[in-house]
Amino acid sequence: MMKFCWSTIRVNDMEESLKFYQEIVGLNISRRFEAGPGVEIGFLGDGETKVELICDENSKNVNLGEDISLGFEVDSVDKMMKFLKEKGIDIHSGPFQPNPHTKFFFVMDPNGLKIQFVENI
Repeated sequence: MMKFCWSTIRVNDMEESLKFYQEIVGLNISRRFEAGPGVEIGFLGDGETKVELICDENSKNVNLGEDISLGFEVDSVDKMMKFLKEKGIDIHSGPFQPNPHTKFFFVMDPNGLKIQFVENI
């Protein structure tokens, strides 16, 4: 069996992206380093699976598919929506409740990647 290590996101602005994933999503930086001329990599998350951010000053054409999202569990969708409103972050879509046990909504990260916040009821 293979172990899932991380999801990689190419970003336009490392500082803006790190701020979003730390302050909004609540992930901690586990590693951050230069990976060649104009290239910086940051890994976030305390668990087994990480989020990897790559900023390449030589290639600013970040193209993220609109059908891809990263999901993060929250204690309360309503509280998270209130928190995001206070931070000036718009809700992309939702909230949705496809069954009695799950409720979720989406926002966009600074690079246009959909981020899902899900509450298990």
